[in-house]
Amino acid sequence: MKLSPLVIGIFGISSCSLLHASALDQSGQSILPFLETGHYAEVSIANVDPDISGKIRNRPDLVSDVTNLNTGNMGNSFQYYNAALKLQLTEDVSFGILYDQPFGADIHYPLQSNNTFSDNEFSQQGTSVNVDTHNISMLLGISPFTNFQLYGGAVYQSVEGDVSLRGNAYGPLFNGYDAKFKEDHAVGWLTGLSYQKPEIALKAAITYRSKIDHKLQVTETVFGEPLEATLPQKTKISTPQSVNLDIQTGIASNTLAYANLRWVNWKEFKIRPTQFGALTEYISSIISDGTYVDGFDLDSYQHDQWTTTLGIGHQFTPKWSASTEVSWDSGTGDPASNLNPTKGSWGLGFGAQFNPTPHYFIAGGIKYFWLGDVVAEDGTYHLPISGIQSTAEQADFKNNSAIAYGLKMGYRF
Repeated sequence: MKLSPLVIGIFGISSCSLLHASALDQSGQSILPFLETGHYAEVSIANVDPDISGKIRNRPDLVSDVTNLNTGNMGNSFQYYNAALKLQLTEDVSFGILYDQPFGADIHYPLQSNNTFSDNEFSQQGTSVNVDTHNISMLLGISPFTNFQLYGGAVYQSVEGDVSLRGNAYGPLFNGYDAKFKEDHAVGWLTGLSYQKPEIALKAAITYRSKIDHKLQVTETVFGEPLEATLPQKTKISTPQSVNLDIQTGIASNTLAYANLRWVNWKEFKIRPTQFGALTEYISSIISDGTYVDGFDLDSYQHDQWTTTLGIGHQFTPKWSASTEVSWDSGTGDPASNLNPTKGSWGLGFGAQFNPTPHYFIAGGIKYFWLGDVVAEDGTYHLPISGIQSTAEQADFKNNSAIAYGLKMGYRF
């Protein structure tokens, strides 16, 4: 049942690739290129086009124009890139370098007459979020026993971003708030175990990635004026730890089945810039009559993310193969932040791969996502304050979707 290299999934466009499906998760952080036989290199690009909109709750504190309760499409198209190099140094020792963009965000609410998530009066801007990360993972693998490999290494990560809050949804204190997160670099680690049995095209691997702690310099302003509610200090952010389980095996002549299970510890993730946090402590004290004074986060998540992908690939000729897959993403809770108003997804994808020679291939794929319905809230929903939940809920996002497509090239040498 030994097969020529088959298309795996749709070339990196798994459900993890859609950041709007769960928190900021984007690339899926796969180590599959490191499991390739011999020397191997690949590059890929993916594009995601989301269509995410909702209906605003008809309340006078949220809506300036009651004839327009639409949020407009707040999901921007975005691209991300991956690259990998794997070297088989000896029969039992391998080395790899993986580049990916694991987490990210690119949203922008359009200007609407309701002024809920946009500001027509002063800035003529909508609420927006942009987050950009880059990972370089360096792996060393050792095979102490036949078919088994232990691997691990360091991860160098950069993070930067900016957030703009606009509109009635953020009240008189935070409409006009901007936070610019200066790029920060930090180091984490990963480790894992793999098992391969080539005669049945079996590969299995479990990989753990640590959280990575950052301290970012953040410039906070309101309509361009510095926000100085407390003494300045850096903002701590930890990108989450995760576990990936990858399995593939031959199930018939020239046919391969594969699965991925991914867990990401988003429940421990939060963003609270210094000045924003100090101001929210004051606000929470006022609205709770002094019973709660701990403030709230700019963004956080209530549940961990679980993602699973199941697929099958078939090699039709020595040069052509194709695959199809389904995926499910749990999301990170309902209600969700109005900076990420979806609750997971279901996905269906198709891909094809062309091998002009045994040494290299070109692959492409497309995947459609049905995004989960969710209630959007302003970040205060889970505070221990009586009656806060009804005022925190701001909009209902339903029947949204996204489409992802990408291209990948691989070379064996």
